[in-house]
Amino acid sequence: MYDVAIIGGGPAGLAAGLYAARANLKTIVIEKGLHGGQMQNTLEIENYPGFKRILGPELSDHMYHQALEVGIEWKTAEVTAVKLDGQPKVVQAGGEAIEAKAVIIASGALPRYLEVPGEKEFQGRGVSYCATCDGAFFRGKRVLVVGGGDSAVEEGMFLTQFAESVTVLVRRDVLKAQPYLQERAFRNPKMKFVWNVVVEEILGDTKVTGVRIRNIVDDTTQVLEGDGVFVYIGFYPNSRFLEGTGILNESGYVVTDAKMATAIPGVFAAGDVRDTPIRQVVTAASDGAVAAMSAFEYIQSL
Repeated sequence: MYDVAIIGGGPAGLAAGLYAARANLKTIVIEKGLHGGQMQNTLEIENYPGFKRILGPELSDHMYHQALEVGIEWKTAEVTAVKLDGQPKVVQAGGEAIEAKAVIIASGALPRYLEVPGEKEFQGRGVSYCATCDGAFFRGKRVLVVGGGDSAVEEGMFLTQFAESVTVLVRRDVLKAQPYLQERAFRNPKMKFVWNVVVEEILGDTKVTGVRIRNIVDDTTQVLEGDGVFVYIGFYPNSRFLEGTGILNESGYVVTDAKMATAIPGVFAAGDVRDTPIRQVVTAASDGAVAAMSAFEYIQSL
């Protein structure tokens, strides 16, 4: 029996684990992948207080080892089902039933797919969702980036270290990325932008050769040649295991109050899986701290 079971080992889950363990709660963090979540796929983080610039994997390691040092237990497994009503709460992970008095859901979000012909077929053969992971494979190649937000622009700039050219395909006539990122991107001689377009098909034979795009203003189509397609069009919550619990909104995000509490007593949520107006490392970590302290108060009341 644990005091707190935390589902997810990104910044929200690690911060929650740190605060829960420091409150002397017996804590387990369950994560199906690497510690750090999306931070592991981010080259540089420039907006986390205290660090002018830090590598995503490096910040992941700092958070992970700090949480281990204060006494969390770490389990690498995928959560497949939960029983959240009453006591104890039960989390099914890795073929094991883990019991806890409180549960913090910090399962994050996953990259959103284009869902167009060719995307699934060419995953790993030119289609990627992680420039940090795959950028070096495109040295001297022509790369296409889909998206107009922070991730698309940041990862596009990272790809210019390897690629001959990086063309960003933007659905609107402006970028959504932060102004300072836009300025840096527009100054980069390797970066080009195509506005008001959507990708209708990813083309190739044994690997990607280009994309077919449609202009949403005049409805014309054209083929752009490219050796790789990197997709950054947002995320969707990793909450499928919570279906039927009654704590999700229509978009699949977990609904909480200001104390990170859900509608189920003893169940809290933090980070990108939560219905929140901003999803950043710093806000995820803050959510995790609040969730842990709320879980502590709940356990004290039992």
